[in-house]
Amino acid sequence: MDINKVFVVGAGTMGNGIAQVCAQTGISVVMSDMSQDLLDKALKNITWSVSKFSEKGKISEDVDTVMDRIQTSSDYQAAADADLIIEAVFEKLAIKHEVFKKLDSVAGDKTIMASNTSAIPITEIASAVSRPENFVGLHFFNPVPMMAAVEVIRGISTSDETFQYGADFVRFIGKEPIMVNTDIAGFILNRINMVSNMEAMRLVEQGVATPEDIDKGMRLAFGRKMGPFETGDLVGLEVSLMAYTNVYEEEKDLRFYPPSIMRRKVLAGHLGRKTGKGWYDYNPDGSRKK
Repeated sequence: MDINKVFVVGAGTMGNGIAQVCAQTGISVVMSDMSQDLLDKALKNITWSVSKFSEKGKISEDVDTVMDRIQTSSDYQAAADADLIIEAVFEKLAIKHEVFKKLDSVAGDKTIMASNTSAIPITEIASAVSRPENFVGLHFFNPVPMMAAVEVIRGISTSDETFQYGADFVRFIGKEPIMVNTDIAGFILNRINMVSNMEAMRLVEQGVATPEDIDKGMRLAFGRKMGPFETGDLVGLEVSLMAYTNVYEEEKDLRFYPPSIMRRKVLAGHLGRKTGKGWYDYNPDGSRKK
């Protein structure tokens, strides 16, 4: 596949994970965010993660070689010569539209644009650009370097060539494409997972079981590496709440209405590992308190 440069918007957990997997595959990356502090923190996280891959022999190159492929910039002009632009900012349509309107003014006519949204229909996001036929959804899962699946979502205007490009890119970086042929809020895997996760929350809310026992049961009975509450704390409860709310607002289906226990925890600032408290309590280093 002929891809030399990827421009990633957003240096948070998802954005820096996407930048990492691209760099490990030999692609030059420019990672963009609003401040240099955010970018420096992202580079530190990526360096740590690449080092772990190197220690375990999962990459053939040294850490410096991989990291040299990643540049940072707060200027969208650096996207002008990118083959692919991937947006990984907060799950609000207005914010994504603002980002893509700016990118649309600098991107080349043949540049492919993609959103890493976990729930917002691709057609809605693509309405902000002048070439929606070049727009596709690329939904990575957290943590990006470890998770093999990437949903490739076709918007109503996405061309066959762009849809195929998305699948080819996913394979090129060593992941497996899950093809979503019809644009729908939440796509495939999250729609399935959301219903399961919210039922787990309701069981906790009703006092039927604890997060610990539900997580343990999901690991032991269904082979999941992490249970729904462990995963929720890793992703961030406010991120999950926004995704659930986006699907509910689109579908008006009560199956996707976030349980009150989740909404209360977000209001209380119990967002997961990042705040030291979510479904579980955490130490300053991110390890879970016993």
